[in-house]
Amino acid sequence: MGGAKWYDSYTLFNTVGGATQILSMMIIFPFMRKLMSTIRVFYVSVVMAISGYVLLFILMFTGATSMIALLIPGILIFIAFGMLTVLTTVFLANTVDYGEVKNGRRDESVIFSMQTFVVKLASGVSAFIASICLTICNLSNDTSDVVVEVSKEANVMGLRFAMSALPVIGLIAAFILFAKKYILTDAKLEEIAQRKKK
Repeated sequence: MGGAKWYDSYTLFNTVGGATQILSMMIIFPFMRKLMSTIRVFYVSVVMAISGYVLLFILMFTGATSMIALLIPGILIFIAFGMLTVLTTVFLANTVDYGEVKNGRRDESVIFSMQTFVVKLASGVSAFIASICLTICNLSNDTSDVVVEVSKEANVMGLRFAMSALPVIGLIAAFILFAKKYILTDAKLEEIAQRKKK
């Protein structure tokens, strides 16, 4: 968006987004879970996030500078990631039960400690990718009109691509990988629970 007050807009966007994400974890996920399986909630969340990024990409080309317009795709994305955060823990707990039935031992501590490692690794990778994108796009934190005007076309287009298209590519890859590899449906989990009772 640029402008002299870009940081105020950024703060507002993150505040609304963070609140939305927390509310989605506390309210929207339990509501969705009553309507459908966790696997279906995962797919709905991924589609919702992709829709938000696509809408954000479209808004970038319309020259939208209204914070309200940008909050709409942002809220979609934050709701989706709130639910995906909860689902990560749910799916890990399911794999613990699956591993216990399959291998005869409960590796709960190892599996959940890997979650912390993966989150830290993902944060490091995302910061690395962001720094590469900023370097390639040759962008500066100087928001004066002259600098913004000079860096407007190709550099800003690269940043827009990095902010919207790259996450969509990652989400599509996650969608495909999950669909192929994750086998713990509600029926399978019920079967595991019955086997554990015996």
